[in-house]
Amino acid sequence: MYPLIFLVLFPLLIAFLALALPRGLLIKKVIGVLANAVLCGVPVYLLAAHLGQEATYYQAESHLVDAAMPLIEVVIAVYLIYVSVRSRRYLPVLLVVLQSVAILAFELTGGHTLEVEHNLFVDQFSIIMALIVGCIGGAICLFAFGYMPEFHHHYQEVPDRRRYFAFLLYLFLAAMFGIVFSNNLMWIYFFWEITTLCSFLLIGYKNDKPSQDSAFKALNMNLIGGVAFAVGLVYLYNASHVMELDKVLGLDKGMVLLPAVCIVFAGLAKSAQFPFSSWLTGAMVAPTPVSALLHSSTMVKAGVYIILRLAPVLQNTAASKVLTMIGGVSFLITALIAVSQRNAKKVLAYSTISNLGLIVACAGVNTDAAVWSALVLIIFHAVAKSLLFLCVGVIEYKVGSRDIEDMDYLIMRMPKLATCMLIGMAGMYIAPFGMVIAKFATLKAFVNESPVMTVILAYGSAATLFFWVKWMGKVMSIKGGASLEVVEDRVSRWEWTTLGILAAATVAVCVAFPFIAFQVINPYLREVFGQAPIVDTFNVYVILILMISLWIVLPLGLLYYRTLGKGIRTVATYLGGGNIDDVSYEGAMGKAGEIEIKSYYMEKYFGENVLFPVGVYLALTFVFIMFGVAAL
Repeated sequence: MYPLIFLVLFPLLIAFLALALPRGLLIKKVIGVLANAVLCGVPVYLLAAHLGQEATYYQAESHLVDAAMPLIEVVIAVYLIYVSVRSRRYLPVLLVVLQSVAILAFELTGGHTLEVEHNLFVDQFSIIMALIVGCIGGAICLFAFGYMPEFHHHYQEVPDRRRYFAFLLYLFLAAMFGIVFSNNLMWIYFFWEITTLCSFLLIGYKNDKPSQDSAFKALNMNLIGGVAFAVGLVYLYNASHVMELDKVLGLDKGMVLLPAVCIVFAGLAKSAQFPFSSWLTGAMVAPTPVSALLHSSTMVKAGVYIILRLAPVLQNTAASKVLTMIGGVSFLITALIAVSQRNAKKVLAYSTISNLGLIVACAGVNTDAAVWSALVLIIFHAVAKSLLFLCVGVIEYKVGSRDIEDMDYLIMRMPKLATCMLIGMAGMYIAPFGMVIAKFATLKAFVNESPVMTVILAYGSAATLFFWVKWMGKVMSIKGGASLEVVEDRVSRWEWTTLGILAAATVAVCVAFPFIAFQVINPYLREVFGQAPIVDTFNVYVILILMISLWIVLPLGLLYYRTLGKGIRTVATYLGGGNIDDVSYEGAMGKAGEIEIKSYYMEKYFGENVLFPVGVYLALTFVFIMFGVAAL
């Protein structure tokens, strides 16, 4: 029990230290490094201590905590109302009032007599989430040490509030640990609202109009989910007098289906599924550590976490089939929209929504094979996507753009960074790495349970392959006969350290894949479903050997050009006889032009303005159907 409480309170302590200590002190950086080591070490200890064990539940009685949480919620509500009124934005005020009325009415009536047997618990799934939050979230905080000074150098009009920024990052991590280890649904709700507040403040860090607009958009959509969460909790208590996650799963579905759908709806909002996807793409205005934190290890993962936890309540109901379709719509349409994007952060954002949509679809199917796929997707997506977000953040300031078209010859200009980026991309879509393994397993699960999702998975995966390949081609392109300035010497050691950690983590999860599959995921599935998918051990080890081999060959092959490959013969692009030299050609009118490679975006077919409304309308329709069938 104590490691769980420690993981909630320790980041909170670091958050207040970050706020209190003066900026620039060496001791502050030392504390940050030690804190991140602890945030990685304690989840690893939990994994070792609970390996092969079933879920363990803890009473963790604390009348002080139960009394403090409603007071803190009131303070948060008052603050949100204040900033909303000051900004003349009144929808958040209405949503906060609705949410607060529901929770306060519950607290003043039956809530104060609520008896909860087990407030905390730990199982293999929560340990997986804790490892993601602690290791990846901690690495992102480390990256911020090197990134934020340069951020403020580029945005000198933004007040330097780095202490406040660090405070919010660590508070965010504390809230995430609270979500994954809480068995008391009221506690989950409390930490849920902390993440909503932190994301609002982090997205609006620059405090200009675009940032404020995006912050309030995220706030509105997460508050809509928060209202549904609050209503679901009140309904659940009145119907069953149960507020423990493990006990809810054992209740009659007729009693808990509707409140479970309310909480799942909140999870859809938090994970930025259609119709809520716009808040995540808008969050790109925030500093890069915020983008990485929201998209890879914390905010969006909280949404799919709660959906997967409550998926057994929806199993074999019409609501589960509708949930599958909501995930399918988000997966397919955002993958297609990503094809049309030149902004690298937007590609990553839409790719994130797409991968989360596949996880939601797996939760809707909710078989042992589907949930196995969902957990593998969560792990590999977290490490690879966080690495890619941070790489793009570095490129934006060193190259001066986040446009994919400006990333030509990156392997020549920033060879080490390009190698890290290509490792992340390989982890996202190249066989036999983890994301591809998960998608093959998902395909097998869908063939038996959801033929429609089988088709959606095929087309969505094709779009995914397309946008990753064309981006990778830009990064790996080489300009023959040209000498380009190498600019990666300007990257700070903090940024290099983090990129190295995440690149190594991406490789490590591949190397540890058999252990993760057989010793971590399968025991959890046997506990929940009574069985785990039958996986051919020989095939797993063949895949492992292939992954390790490719991870060795790919980076060395890419770095070979910069080190040993000075004598490589580079030939010009073939243009049917129009070449002048390696980098220019003569057109039909005798005019010389520079050879360029441009990617295909096909905005006419896959642009945001074309497909985004379709996704919103389809998802809204499915959401209404989901609530309708749950209420019947």
